[in-house]
Amino acid sequence: MPFIPTNLKEVIIFCPDIYQDERGYFFESYNEKLFAANGITAKFVQDNQSFSKYGVLRGLHYQHEPFAQAKLVRVVSGAIFDAAVDIRKNSPDYGKWTGEILSADNKKQMFIPRGFAHGFVVISEYAEVLYKCDNLYSPAHGAGIAYDDKNIAINWPLKKHEILLSEKDRENPALDKTD
Repeated sequence: MPFIPTNLKEVIIFCPDIYQDERGYFFESYNEKLFAANGITAKFVQDNQSFSKYGVLRGLHYQHEPFAQAKLVRVVSGAIFDAAVDIRKNSPDYGKWTGEILSADNKKQMFIPRGFAHGFVVISEYAEVLYKCDNLYSPAHGAGIAYDDKNIAINWPLKKHEILLSEKDRENPALDKTD
């Protein structure tokens, strides 16, 4: 089961071994011992699932301490472009991003550690996204960054007019305007 580093070394892509035959397929989507042996030691306490249609962009989201969250993101139907941004002010990678296409077909997963903002855009007709979190959701500690922050410059695969945002995400500030 390969674990592939990204340009942000703490963000890791997991490509599971898939066993297929005439009946279908099987794969381990998570194995605590295997993940820990590859540097992912988060203890997950909450699973979330979303369903979104083409063009929906969720993010960029994060939570302030003491409710910061690491996430393990995967897609069970459809496809997304998943992005993570380093928001640790003391990091040499502060403000840098990485992204990956996650889909039901490729079965890739992205691990996003604490200290990173996360967002995704649906690039198929619809997508169901599952993600594990290592801390509980706290509305009072939730925050966001503008998906189109020019200083971060994420290369989203859709045109701006195709992107659908929630009212809340439309109000997210640029990274340099966050606390």
